Amino acid sequence: MANPHAGEVALTVDGTRRVARLTLGALAELEARLGAESLADLVARFEGDALRARDVLELVAAGLRGGGWPGDVRDLVSADIEGGPLAAARAAAELLVLAFRTPA
Repeated sequence: MANPHAGEVALTVDGTRRVARLTLGALAELEARLGAESLADLVARFEGDALRARDVLELVAAGLRGGGWPGDVRDLVSADIEGGPLAAARAAAELLVLAFRTPA
């Protein structure tokens, strides 16, 4: 079960329920893979209207790796994500919100 208080999001990949989380390492990996200069640039990329499927794929892969998944973005290209692209995009958005929310 995913714990949103710990920044976790659940996603089912190839029939296996996985927990994704944007750890600092996962964010650094995502910055590098997307060529972002800073965390602010990374967030701005996802807030804009030019969001690409590749961006969502990279974010989901980084989150899954932050949750302990040993795979890579190449593994997600051919993976079956339960709920399809919409579920992947929702998980990506939720990961970002949880990673950058301020404590209550």
